[in-house]
Amino acid sequence: MKIRKKLFLWICAGILLVAACGVGACYFLIYPHFRPTETRYIHIYEDRKDFDALCRELVDSADCRAIEVFKLLAKLRQYPENIKSGRYAVEPKMSSIELLNRLRRGQQSPVRLTFNNIRLTTDLATRLSEQLMMGVGELQRPLDDEKYCQSLGFNTQTISSMFIPNTYEVYWNIPVDKLMERMKREFDAFWNESRRRKAENMRLTPVEVATLASIVEEETAAEDEYARVAGLYVNRLYKGMLLQADPTVKFAVGDFSLRRILNVHLAVESPYNTYLHEGLPPGPIRIPSPKSIDAVLNYEHHNYLYMCAKENFSGRHNFAVTLAEHTRNANLYHKALNRRR
Repeated sequence: MKIRKKLFLWICAGILLVAACGVGACYFLIYPHFRPTETRYIHIYEDRKDFDALCRELVDSADCRAIEVFKLLAKLRQYPENIKSGRYAVEPKMSSIELLNRLRRGQQSPVRLTFNNIRLTTDLATRLSEQLMMGVGELQRPLDDEKYCQSLGFNTQTISSMFIPNTYEVYWNIPVDKLMERMKREFDAFWNESRRRKAENMRLTPVEVATLASIVEEETAAEDEYARVAGLYVNRLYKGMLLQADPTVKFAVGDFSLRRILNVHLAVESPYNTYLHEGLPPGPIRIPSPKSIDAVLNYEHHNYLYMCAKENFSGRHNFAVTLAEHTRNANLYHKALNRRR
């Protein structure tokens, strides 16, 4: 009888021990150690693979409730010696083992890379660096490298036309050469057979279309005017007239804030000054949007050769066929400027 009682007690103790081990294992393996109110993202830099800094970030940003458990599991799986750079999501109610598996596999969450309203390549490098691991200088170098740009089919004056504003999913730690190759593939995909055929019919290359689109986009804030403005400049190109586009003068001067173009500005010697040089400038004066590129490819057919900002400062324009009509429109605008000093 006593033997049976002891055996029963030993069995109960064993069951309790197994249960305790199960609870402990659950705590280590599936208990939700991370309790952020929403998904948080941690960033591990290639040159800053610091395990202790990562743990601090998990506590501060991802509301880790058991950092010692995470540290123990990480060391058991030799993660501190095998940290991978990248951008990783920490989701609400995530366990340490789930996050650790994600980190060890390098299972990143992609960045939704965007860029628009960009004028200079320096602006582009800055905008991209704000969203990716690489620094401004690392991004700027290939944009300023003539030989590298030529390998992609551009030069340092036209390379900005390779970047088609959109939203792209890329990994945060993408190398700069892979990013440039990706943008080239996106350029080739955007310039499909239909768009290329339209450009050929205009006797323009895709880069020249982008250059004209950049002028159109700087000329008017009214998107419904894009095709009309494009038609005006196409008319001038075909007639061999100077484009005389004020935005190209601002680009040549290096001051996009100019509200009034004076004779001193028109005299600035630059291949971008279309008051002095016939045809299109050497490259885009901004990165044009797909909408303005398509407006050029589908330009409005009309006889307008001149345009002037409306005197009500609405951002829209008066268009004219003759110089006399244009002069009247310009006088109205200049009088309005004078009234506003």
